[in-house]
Amino acid sequence: MRVSISVTNYSWPKGRVGIGQRLGRIARVADEEGIDTVWVADHLMQADPFADPGHTEHLEACTTLGYLAASTERVRLGTMVAGVTFRPPAVLIKAISTLDALSGGRAWFGIGTGHHEGEARDMGLPFPSVSERFERLEETLRLAHQMWSGEESAFDGKHYQLAHPLDSPRPTNRPRILVGGTGERKTLRLVAQYADACNVFDIPDGGATVRHKLGVLAEHCARLGRPYDDIEKTIGTRLAPGESAEDFARRCAGFTDLGIDHVGVITHGPWTEDAVRTVGTAARALASA
Repeated sequence: MRVSISVTNYSWPKGRVGIGQRLGRIARVADEEGIDTVWVADHLMQADPFADPGHTEHLEACTTLGYLAASTERVRLGTMVAGVTFRPPAVLIKAISTLDALSGGRAWFGIGTGHHEGEARDMGLPFPSVSERFERLEETLRLAHQMWSGEESAFDGKHYQLAHPLDSPRPTNRPRILVGGTGERKTLRLVAQYADACNVFDIPDGGATVRHKLGVLAEHCARLGRPYDDIEKTIGTRLAPGESAEDFARRCAGFTDLGIDHVGVITHGPWTEDAVRTVGTAARALASA
């Protein structure tokens, strides 16, 4: 099982050590501890519901990932997940290609429809209807596959038209694509058709929801002729305050019974180096089990 961390909160205490230095330390510890991926949230404002209302620090995702590429050597990097309406699709795809080139092939392409209407209103971002956001998401996924294949012919979609979608340099290996969300009719169908990974949520119902969602994904795969086992099943969970590496590893081991092979971890407040080490210890215990 792969274990990753997701950075959703940058509100470290003010002091002599700046936000970039603190984040760099977290990423380097993740690199050293064998963490699979460092994910960052794609927001322009603090969106963590557990954040202190007095702390609003948040970093733009693509710039942050470029910084992390230079701060690390091994860990993979990605957005969990990029909002499809935040950037024109060619700009977003080019950003991921650039990240992949600068990191030596460590980029993920995490993408979703976006959900935070308040943030869009406050920051002047587009926020069309749900149905239109899904249309734009599918066109962006189609375009990513086209550009990363080297196909430069014109792209003529309902929402996006590109005369010559060139991506140079192209990634050596196509970045793995994760589509966020668990909607059964549209989102999981897009996972089955275009993505390499899905992301479900750790809901305290004995695994019933996860089993159901993965069952729906399997049905979409069967209809499309896509091998279900080709898709990496990730789950988002939270490291509880004071939770030991042993307890966390035991909890993660239970996810394997649900068909999960990758755990993405968030934490209350900003990450600490000790919390990352706890996750790393649990990851090594899972690998050796």
